[in-house]
Amino acid sequence: MSEFRRACVAEFGADYAPVLLRDHWLSVLDGTPNEAIERGTPPREVWDALCADLNVPVERRHGRGLPDPRR
Repeated sequence: MSEFRRACVAEFGADYAPVLLRDHWLSVLDGTPNEAIERGTPPREVWDALCADLNVPVERRHGRGLPDPRR
């Protein structure tokens, strides 16, 4: 969870990330990121849905300036 929040702040900024997590509706998850996490959706799935919805480039979806952990 801490990595998820850190990634959100790195990508969207310390001021805007909490707003997105609280208010941004993700239709694929039928709720906001915070609601999805509260329902038990893994943070990785929420991150992927948020990035896809907000058109974050694929090369930044693993974190800004960090190597892709899936490689």
